[in-house]
Amino acid sequence: MTTVTHIECSVTGERYPAGTIQNLSKSGMPLLVRYDLRVARENWNREWLSNGPRSMWRYAPVLPVSKPHAMVSLGEGWTPLLKLKRYDGLTNLWLKDEGINPTGSFKARGLSCAVSMCVELGIRKVAIPSAGNAASAMAAYAAAAGIEAHIFMPKDVPQSNYIECKSFGAKVTLVDGLISDCAKIVADRKDAEGWFDVSTLKEPYRIEGKKTMGYELAEQMMWKLPEVIFYPTGGGVGIIGMWKAFDEMEELGWIGPERPKMIAVQVEGCQPVVRAYNEGAERSTFWEGAQTVASGLRVPKPLGDFLILQAVRKSGGTAIAVSDDDMMRAGVKLATQEGVFVAPEGAACLAAMEQLIASGFLKASEKMVIYNTGSGLKYLEAYSALFPR
Repeated sequence: MTTVTHIECSVTGERYPAGTIQNLSKSGMPLLVRYDLRVARENWNREWLSNGPRSMWRYAPVLPVSKPHAMVSLGEGWTPLLKLKRYDGLTNLWLKDEGINPTGSFKARGLSCAVSMCVELGIRKVAIPSAGNAASAMAAYAAAAGIEAHIFMPKDVPQSNYIECKSFGAKVTLVDGLISDCAKIVADRKDAEGWFDVSTLKEPYRIEGKKTMGYELAEQMMWKLPEVIFYPTGGGVGIIGMWKAFDEMEELGWIGPERPKMIAVQVEGCQPVVRAYNEGAERSTFWEGAQTVASGLRVPKPLGDFLILQAVRKSGGTAIAVSDDDMMRAGVKLATQEGVFVAPEGAACLAAMEQLIASGFLKASEKMVIYNTGSGLKYLEAYSALFPR
């Protein structure tokens, strides 16, 4: 099923055996799963994918689960790639709609993979700090797997996330603070409580689920990547995962060396990656007083910031921040013109696209893909400010 060979440190390259419980590397850096892509290339053909499941598990040979019975799936992945027809009169604009995933966001991909690996490795208790959607996804997959979920979220998370987590039977703690404060609680208590920490990039498997967004995009575009990808960047694992997927696919012989310009989109009230990019820094610094209605973008310092910045710079892309007002305006504009109701995070990408075309950084004729990471229905409190009853 899988061609996994080992796990390695994203900085030092130090190797760790596959099939073992791992969080960070010995140097405190994120770990990445590696595969024998030569074997995969010899025994797997992209033409066979049409016979695979209509989920992210169609790419099982480059996913880490080795025991089929451990797979915990709710039908995540294989989301639609929509060609937008009227937005700003653009003729080459596409939207990858992750909002139709289980629990309404792209987080389903990462948590399906991570929880499956927990089942395979015999882990019975998991804990996560979350801005909202990752918590909902983990609660759902933990419930499906029959394992115990402990969730820590800011007390002002969207109501949908709180209700979902409680409905799935998770043990929920609301924290007076940000996701970074939630992460401190998990780090302080996990050893005593026997929790496995499923924080963003503090284990190697969520990224593997999210990288399938890159595989799907290539397949849906007939193995020719777009010129530009916009991605809403909180923890940024989607950018990191897709960049990893592109390298894997090139080694498999499925795509060429060309890469899209990767655009990391943040908000003015929380833009650590944008600041680091503009300063030419390799890593970001903590963004004080983070605030935005897009809860998924309220991440003061992503752990994988250096990997995000590497992908953006190598691709010739950029990092940009937009205002909450422009973001919400773009979301309503998309719904009105295209009939698609996106999360504020996805709407931020549309606002960023408008700015980059206006500035001349991008041409309106370039083939561009917007990643909408969640359903607008999960953010009714944010949208309700525009439509008072």
